[in-house]
Amino acid sequence: MAKTQLNVRVDAGTARAARERALERGMSVNRYIEELVRQDTGEAGHTFVEAAADFMKQYETVFAEEFGADREGTRESRR
Repeated sequence: MAKTQLNVRVDAGTARAARERALERGMSVNRYIEELVRQDTGEAGHTFVEAAADFMKQYETVFAEEFGADREGTRESRR
């Protein structure tokens, strides 16, 4: 994906907090802010749901064998 430079002015406290949080997470400030924007716009949530759906599709037979296909669907059938 092509990157676009974005210059943002923030106060010293916000800049310090961004640097500290990025460092705690082992990432650059650019990556940290990019992830914050993605989370805010819901992109991360959509990506998670898509990945979870792919995982379930890949392993649906394993889950059916372990828990039984007849238990699929309702909460009551899981009890």
